[in-house]
Amino acid sequence: MSGSGKKVAEVAAKAGRAAIDWEGMAKLLVTEDARREFANLRRSFDEVNHTLQTKFSQEPEPIDWDYYRKGIGSRLVDMYKEAFESIKIPKFEDTVTPQYKPKFDALLVELKEAEEKSLKESERLEKEIAEVQELKKKISTMTANEYFEKHPELKKKFDDEIRNDYWGY
Repeated sequence: MSGSGKKVAEVAAKAGRAAIDWEGMAKLLVTEDARREFANLRRSFDEVNHTLQTKFSQEPEPIDWDYYRKGIGSRLVDMYKEAFESIKIPKFEDTVTPQYKPKFDALLVELKEAEEKSLKESERLEKEIAEVQELKKKISTMTANEYFEKHPELKKKFDDEIRNDYWGY
């Protein structure tokens, strides 16, 4: 097997061994469109992975030169054999990954920052939701003074309007 074929097979084997939590990721999806696209992604990944595992991991069958000598003639077969053995398959050199690795790493850092910001915002919104739900339960029995204790800025606004003789019309 050529050097590049072995490299592809090694990468495919690593991808196959990598523990991708497909079910865990699927649980995070909300819409049907997202689930459908995710299913397409998983199917495509499995197809590519299967192709890489089967196509590039197998050693080619050796050529039976004697078989061809019997049917064609040894002079022509020897010429083909010599030409075949002189073929040197160049080793694959990856020049693309080094270009994109820093960009990818920068995106990962940006992703982590966005994740942290999102978690903080989610936490803030959850607290706000809890406050609104608590207010919703108590609003039918709450007095204006109890409400203004929790929202002093509204009390100040109403006091200013009353003091300035502004009654809303």
